[in-house]
Amino acid sequence: MKIGFIFAGQGAQYVGMGKELYENFEEARAVFDQANIDVDVNNICFEGPEDILNETSYAQPCILTTSLAIAKVVEAHGIKPDYVAGLSLGEYSALAYANAFSIHDAIQIVRARGQLMSEALPAGTTSMAAVLAMEADKIQEVIADIDDVTIANYNCPGQIAITGKKEAIEMASEKLKEAGAKRVIPLKVSGAFHSPLLEEASLQLKTELGKYDIQKPKIPVVYNISGKEEDGDLQDILTKQIKSSVYFYQSLQYMIEKGVDVFVEIGPGKALSSFVKKTDKTIPVYSVDNVESLNKMLGALKDE
Repeated sequence: MKIGFIFAGQGAQYVGMGKELYENFEEARAVFDQANIDVDVNNICFEGPEDILNETSYAQPCILTTSLAIAKVVEAHGIKPDYVAGLSLGEYSALAYANAFSIHDAIQIVRARGQLMSEALPAGTTSMAAVLAMEADKIQEVIADIDDVTIANYNCPGQIAITGKKEAIEMASEKLKEAGAKRVIPLKVSGAFHSPLLEEASLQLKTELGKYDIQKPKIPVVYNISGKEEDGDLQDILTKQIKSSVYFYQSLQYMIEKGVDVFVEIGPGKALSSFVKKTDKTIPVYSVDNVESLNKMLGALKDE
């Protein structure tokens, strides 16, 4: 059995995430207690308020901390991955789990990343939308003549996200529906993530990353920028990631081709599990974010 850990991205957060595991497992407490940055990560995760938790600059360190706490609890029960990957922000969780940087440093980095993204995208000027039941090539064809719109995320077959300036996204949404998209759904995000509009933020992020000790991951990581493993400099990869399309669907396919036959979604929510199911219905996937789901996953994998 080969296991892939897939780490949740932004948008999966909810008030109360991680609290039950914090109260029940010392491994979770050890992670949360490292989150001593300029904000009270534990309190925001456990108590909210929701509007603060949903702000990009707070959501990112909170999701990463929760995800790593979950991963350490799963590991303590004897479940370890052969590959790791994450959706956008989740890539930082994957890299921290793979010891590319320390948990404390990872929390600091994504706090800065979230702030840079928030500052680069003034509220109300940019947006994203999910396009359902339309092939990527067709989406690209429709948006080709619309300035300031690009594909942000290749999530799974039948679900692709577009990103860009708000007016351009609205125009693209109408054209995509006219061209046959089943639905085009505005996403509840604070701006145009994974777009060229984050070019300046990417340069600032590169400077920020230069402050930290970044090592070669100890576990194979499958990266957003290509949907496969990479040998390049991690600082360069992460600098590119913030402004480039996320090839998550391709990452799942790559891991399956490498023999992964079970996925464990690490972090709040179940979005990535749905992506796995739409990519390959034959591959078991378990999402873990509380004691009940942990026990369900452990029981299932012991039977494998």
